[in-house]
Amino acid sequence: MSQDKQDLDNATDHAVFGDAVLGVIDEPMYSGALSFMRRKYSRQLDNPEVDVVVTGVPFDLATTHRPGARFGPAGIRAASAGLAWETTRWPWDFQAFDVLGVIDYGDLAFNSGEPQSMIDALQQHAGKVLAAGKTMLTLGGDHLIALPLLREHVLKHGPVALLHFDAHTDTYSKGSAYDHGTMFHNAVEEGLVLPDNTVQVGIRTNYTRMGHPFTVLDAAWVNDHGATRALEEIRSVIGDKPCYVSFDIDCLDPAFAPGTGTPVCGGLATDLALKIVRGLLPLNIVGVDLVEVAPPYDHAEITALAGATLALEFLYVLAAQKRRGKLI
Repeated sequence: MSQDKQDLDNATDHAVFGDAVLGVIDEPMYSGALSFMRRKYSRQLDNPEVDVVVTGVPFDLATTHRPGARFGPAGIRAASAGLAWETTRWPWDFQAFDVLGVIDYGDLAFNSGEPQSMIDALQQHAGKVLAAGKTMLTLGGDHLIALPLLREHVLKHGPVALLHFDAHTDTYSKGSAYDHGTMFHNAVEEGLVLPDNTVQVGIRTNYTRMGHPFTVLDAAWVNDHGATRALEEIRSVIGDKPCYVSFDIDCLDPAFAPGTGTPVCGGLATDLALKIVRGLLPLNIVGVDLVEVAPPYDHAEITALAGATLALEFLYVLAAQKRRGKLI
């Protein structure tokens, strides 16, 4: 009886009380501490078993329409509890967490109401994680977080190719320094990204096509041509350059992601986006962010679940790369 009691005591809250970084963490979907994918909460960057560090950035002061993405990291973590039980995830033939050591670092701390405080804190945090030789998976928050993340990734890898999933190009030159629609204009100005090796997927808002610095695979084209053709274009443009991936959830059509700040009809289905992500295995991925999940506008966790699923799919890509000896 005492042994049964002990087993029950250890059946929940592995994110807090567990020791293992690797392996499937199986506990009831409806209870327990809600880390991302039930991974252990840890800030031990010197642990050699850790490959990927998940960080939440609950910031939405750069939004231009509906705020609420500050609740994104919590919403994604909660939705991920329903994904954590699988021993082998379809359509993969292995368990990512048997291969890839992943910890949840928790949320970034910064002075609320001060966007520069977030930027400074995120650059400091990213620099520390990258210096420890870990790969970052960052959960937003609004899309401004991509700029400080790019700055630190470039300090380690040099200028990077950017693979950007979004309804908007975010290359708008008008706007404040703290605007989730200007980051990639600023990234070009700062020499952070390689324009000739950058691809934007899912765009369906107006932009100046003449002189636009990046290759654009707009949503209508991707929906018409499918994942295979999109991946051919992505791989052709990016090649073997170090690649930073930034996924704004509004790349998905609002039918699949209603819970976001600036929804635009005509986007990708979740299935199509997942197929494209799975096909990124040949790329030299050095970092990933997933942003703009805004749970206050969500229904039945549709958007949060899409965000959690896409983030998990990126981890499977990194795990598959590690199996092939390619993880950076």
